[in-house]
Amino acid sequence: MRRLYSIAVVAVMRHHAIDLPSGGPKAVPHNSPENGRTGMGDMAKVQLQGVRKVYDNGQVAVQGATFEVADGELMVLVGPSGCGKSTLLRMVAGLEEISGGTLTIGDRVVNDVAPKDRDIAMVFQSYALYPHMTVAENLAFGLKLRGHDKATIAKRVNEAAQTLGLTEMLDKLPKAMSGGQRQRVALGRALVREPAVFLLDEPLSNLDAKLRHSVRTEIAQLHRKLGTTMIYVTHDQVEAMTLGQRIVVLKDGIIQQIDTPMALYDRPANLFVAGFLGSPAMNVLRGTLERGNDGLVVAQASLRAPLGDAAVDAAWVGKSIAVGVRPEHLQPAVAGDAQGFDAEIEGIEPVGNEIFVNMRHGDQALVMRVAPQVLPAVGESIRVAIQPQGLHFFDAETGERLNHDA
Repeated sequence: MRRLYSIAVVAVMRHHAIDLPSGGPKAVPHNSPENGRTGMGDMAKVQLQGVRKVYDNGQVAVQGATFEVADGELMVLVGPSGCGKSTLLRMVAGLEEISGGTLTIGDRVVNDVAPKDRDIAMVFQSYALYPHMTVAENLAFGLKLRGHDKATIAKRVNEAAQTLGLTEMLDKLPKAMSGGQRQRVALGRALVREPAVFLLDEPLSNLDAKLRHSVRTEIAQLHRKLGTTMIYVTHDQVEAMTLGQRIVVLKDGIIQQIDTPMALYDRPANLFVAGFLGSPAMNVLRGTLERGNDGLVVAQASLRAPLGDAAVDAAWVGKSIAVGVRPEHLQPAVAGDAQGFDAEIEGIEPVGNEIFVNMRHGDQALVMRVAPQVLPAVGESIRVAIQPQGLHFFDAETGERLNHDA
């Protein structure tokens, strides 16, 4: 009964949404003089070794996940729906049983430890605050359930309110607050627990685009201030790139790659990672790699795209290959440029500081990202050149990255 009760308490927390820090700077430890805060619980690294989840029907949701979230790190789990990211997070929380492998928080194996005893706080998509309670009462509710004294509750509530900019709203009811403010209260309910690890599952899903950006920024600042270990789940690659210090990319329950945001962008391990991270997505040219008088080209029945002086292994020439080109590495070329090719413009999308040009070369759809400029009209031809320094080469069959041995 005690375990069922603890799971129920954590389940209540699932209604509270949270948001995360913007990706980049190294987290400052919580007890560092830089942040002046020493109230949080002991920091903890999270280690997964061969963690699996297999349901009773035989479905494998997570296949042998192995990675470590460092003490104070903000790690993002990203991937499409059904990739296993939320299942993985729920196993860390103790809301899903682990079918195999070892999960360690701090120095303790927690495979069979109840959620309430893992020193974690979890926030899910919906903030679902108690509508009849004020902000202060919502923040204090979980602490009351855990039997904390009034002085401790008041101290933690006031500290969380000050950290999140809620001090002037403590007497308000949720209905009198904006979505972003309610989101901060939801975060505060987890914050007052002073956990060693925050677990965040799609916390920005219920916010509009403007609020998503502002709350992302607030969470980034919060993480830098607290330096608490955080694991954040999202399907949005923009959230992943801007929030994560490192990112775990998943597909079909299998980890595809783990690295920093820009390392994933610059050196994707396979075609899935290459296409998933980056907006617009990477262009992929499939064909045979040929070497002619004017250099390398990738060619097939309706495609012939010069690759300039791109560095490749001699063994790749004459073989079927997939060539990845980011939209910013396609640029307009001078008419007749031997290192260019002609494409038909199918759409022009000006977005202010840049323009996305949707084109077609033979059967190949392409997207080019350019600075604001005068372009041919839709339906007309444009000469385009590939910048060879921005090319990525992948095995046409396996999709794995091909690395050039310089």
